[in-house]
Amino acid sequence: MGDDLRMAPEQMLELARRTAELLVQRIENLPEEGAWEGEFRRELEDQLLKDPPEDGQPASQVIEQAAHEILPIAMRLDHPRCFGFIPSQPTWPGVLADFMVAGFNINQCSWLTSSGPSQLELVVIDWFRRWLGYPESAGGLLTSGGSAASLDALVTAREAANHPERASVYMSNQSHSALVRAARIVGVRPECIRMIPTDGDFRMDMDALAETVAEDRAAGLSPIAVCANAGTSSSGAVDPLEAMADYCEAQDIWLHVDAAHGGFAIVTEEGKRLLRGIERADSISLDAHKWFFQPYEVGGLMVKDVRTLERAFAVKHDILQDTIWGADHPNFSDRGLQLSRSVRALKIWMSVQTFGMAAFRRAVSNGMALAHRIEEYIKGSPVLEMLTPPTLGIACFRVNPASTDLGEDVLEEINRTVLARVFWEDRAFISSTLLNGTFALRMCVINHTTTWNDVRETLETISRFGTESLPRTD
Repeated sequence: MGDDLRMAPEQMLELARRTAELLVQRIENLPEEGAWEGEFRRELEDQLLKDPPEDGQPASQVIEQAAHEILPIAMRLDHPRCFGFIPSQPTWPGVLADFMVAGFNINQCSWLTSSGPSQLELVVIDWFRRWLGYPESAGGLLTSGGSAASLDALVTAREAANHPERASVYMSNQSHSALVRAARIVGVRPECIRMIPTDGDFRMDMDALAETVAEDRAAGLSPIAVCANAGTSSSGAVDPLEAMADYCEAQDIWLHVDAAHGGFAIVTEEGKRLLRGIERADSISLDAHKWFFQPYEVGGLMVKDVRTLERAFAVKHDILQDTIWGADHPNFSDRGLQLSRSVRALKIWMSVQTFGMAAFRRAVSNGMALAHRIEEYIKGSPVLEMLTPPTLGIACFRVNPASTDLGEDVLEEINRTVLARVFWEDRAFISSTLLNGTFALRMCVINHTTTWNDVRETLETISRFGTESLPRTD
């Protein structure tokens, strides 16, 4: 290495080619490997906890170490048999877009610093607007993920409500922790974050919502937002969006829809049916790094009236006075919490330009179809039991053989054993959740490379482990 931080062009190209080779090899080898690999902290500290070198070493050696000794020690969220949590399978053009973005080194905080990328984000945001059925007054921005989008949304709701002193926020008991965290950050006291019960399908109970809001207003609280789910992380449940929109309009309360998981189902006919009413929300958060097949990090926030975002976030600053180009040249730093921000739209744009929307619709539809096939399989299984209808690519079930009469404690122990055995003994990875206190095995099948064979063999393994874990009767 030289005495500075530069490299010769030939060396840069050689390293880029080797990096691309390693990534492609990883993708090609994924199906033959496990969906998860982890290590205990002590082992990793022994390997990695060293002082930074005073003198450098060959870059090719550093790249190989990262590719073989560090990055693989993780969950492989793009593995075709990774069914845990909410997996993510990025397109290759999306990966290359992030590489290009890093190389172009653009700070997309303002139109002055990033005119082309800012216009591209406006284009992608307008795609989202049309898919969601929002009016032309709508707009938004791309964020690091659903957590940042939820925070931006609740800041906007608080400002739209004129920053009341005793604010309250409402969400279902199935809502994501990101909404709770966002409410805390915007200043809502913990006891004023109201968790509304759900019905048998894990949808918000509207009577309970109305009763709670009425009681809170009588006690002097000021409701600033109701948060609906468009695909809960546990079961994929969708709250009654149209009824919630009716209620919030009548009560003059901001309606935010958390569609981080399920939002991009809107590009399909089944998704449009499930998410009917979403277009009436004041704000919507959604994650392209989930069901729109992009690399992390790219979430998004859409608002029905983009001016509400700018009223909440635009702050004048002397050092940024040169960035004001006029009303037709928006600065995305005026729409959210970030000033310095990466270019996130390019990976979405490049992926859609490369494959076309028909391919994306098929990929999203495939996830929902596989979840429905899981239900069909389980209905014909003597070992497994569905716990709730599959929704938005998520299926929740458990081992509960029809030929036995086991108590809930025994069933939970059996299913926890099955989960652990899949974790340690199988190539697949599944996760669990609690549905009204019932321990459930959970598969999220939204990876566009996942086949029915991947799903079926995993279900067969779960059934076998379940049978082997049954109490002995001899």
